[in-house]
Amino acid sequence: MSLPDPLLIRNVRPLGRAPVDLLLRDGRIAAIGSALEAPQERIDIEDGGGALLLPGLVEGHTHLDKTLWGMAWYRNEVGTRLVDKIDNERAFREASGHDAAGQSLALARAFLVRGTTRLRTHVDIDTQAGLRHLEGVARTREAMQALQQIQIVAFPQSGLLQRPGTAALLEQAMGAGADLLGGLDPCAIDGDPVRSLDTLFGIAERRGCGLDIHLHEPGAMGAFSLGLIMDRIAALGMQGKVAISHGFCLGDLPPAERDPLIARMAQLGMVLITSAPPSRSVPPLLACRQAGLTVLGGNDGIRDTWSPYGNPDMLERAMLIGLRYNLRRDDELDVALDCVTHAGARGCGFEAYGLAPGDRADLVLVDAQTVAEAIVARPPRRLVVAGGRICARNGSLI
Repeated sequence: MSLPDPLLIRNVRPLGRAPVDLLLRDGRIAAIGSALEAPQERIDIEDGGGALLLPGLVEGHTHLDKTLWGMAWYRNEVGTRLVDKIDNERAFREASGHDAAGQSLALARAFLVRGTTRLRTHVDIDTQAGLRHLEGVARTREAMQALQQIQIVAFPQSGLLQRPGTAALLEQAMGAGADLLGGLDPCAIDGDPVRSLDTLFGIAERRGCGLDIHLHEPGAMGAFSLGLIMDRIAALGMQGKVAISHGFCLGDLPPAERDPLIARMAQLGMVLITSAPPSRSVPPLLACRQAGLTVLGGNDGIRDTWSPYGNPDMLERAMLIGLRYNLRRDDELDVALDCVTHAGARGCGFEAYGLAPGDRADLVLVDAQTVAEAIVARPPRRLVVAGGRICARNGSLI
């Protein structure tokens, strides 16, 4: 696709600060300042009307391949155990011929209209579906590439060891376009944490890829798995290449046991991704940040066979993070926004992110006075710009 035409956006307030103009050229922010002069070349001019300006929002953990977004209502009668949800979903998708390509595209577009221009999605790899879901989401990534940057994690949702052949499929997935390798509960699901992690890290080492490991395990079990993960990071020199999603155990442990784990995670350059669920213990957001650990936010599943909840609006996820962590002051809500903006981009490794000259021109205009108001009110996005192109206006894709 050709580069977008230059665009001058007048009268916007970056994160609520004083009004400025932005000049966008070749998909990047070329200049920011007061009363910028329009270049002599042909240029489109957009009046921002004093709107709040945010960088493009970042979704750090979702499952585009699973969603039932826009489909008929799914009656959820699944059991309460994690394995119940895993088995039920796999059976449903097989019986229904679930279209990962069409559904992932529908949800990616729903994210975009609400201002999410970069996201990380996990895609199920198992011996029943093979690479079918990956192939579907890869088509969505290609279709959206000019507007939305999508990272794909090859994810063994049914476990790595329980279904022989899964490890080989994960190897194939990394060669077929997945960006990162996923893992899942080496104790609770695989039942052999040493072999599970040896297998997982072996693939990552051979493929030279990063890892994003779902760790739902509670308390001492989760702490044990986390320790094993960190041992392998140190031994293999994989600092800065591993994310932990959920990390519920960090919310279960007393500070004397929890804080050394958090400190070591920070030293190893790990990142922590949370959906801030109300039903589970959650890692201590502020303590993690104080220790230097990057914490970012994500929805997890959205309208799927696991749960009817979820919304592809990262301002709503920031609000839910604020509620879960009792963030009430305006400066505290800035932290919630950071989880779905700068910390999200940094934790996922998205480059050229922000509101400075040279950054990719991913911008969101919101009719709100402050960041805090944008999070709690969540009005339709006045304007969404992705890669220098206006792609949505007043809640509708263009």
